[in-house]
Amino acid sequence: MDEASTSASAPAPVARIRQVVLDTTDARRLAEFYRQLFGLVYRSGDEPPASGEPDPNGADWLVLRQPGEDFGLAFQQVDALSRATWPDPRVPQQLHLDTTVPDVAALAVQHGRALALGATLLLDRADDPEEPLRVYADPDGHPFCVFVG
Repeated sequence: MDEASTSASAPAPVARIRQVVLDTTDARRLAEFYRQLFGLVYRSGDEPPASGEPDPNGADWLVLRQPGEDFGLAFQQVDALSRATWPDPRVPQQLHLDTTVPDVAALAVQHGRALALGATLLLDRADDPEEPLRVYADPDGHPFCVFVG
């Protein structure tokens, strides 16, 4: 077999999604919101500094991971950010996170946690018999869904 036919039959390598990056005007604050909400952990070196110490990573770029997994969320510091206005289309959401819980009782628990951490409820379909869900905005206005699935 010649080289051309070998390379033509081998599957092309594909890129893997490593993380979703959210722009934010306060990387540490938004990372802490998602860390607490989803039980994520900081990538080594991105942990918060001791009280009163400088936080150069928190003013630039932070990464969170699911414990024991490679995939995560990252936070990139920006000077200004327009909040999504979803469901109003003036400022589209452009991206949102879908998350799941096992049942309606867990949806209720996550609702209380999300609000206590600073999320804003945008849509409540918790009583939908086909697909119970709630849509929130994080403290910077990025929408995310929590649904039973």
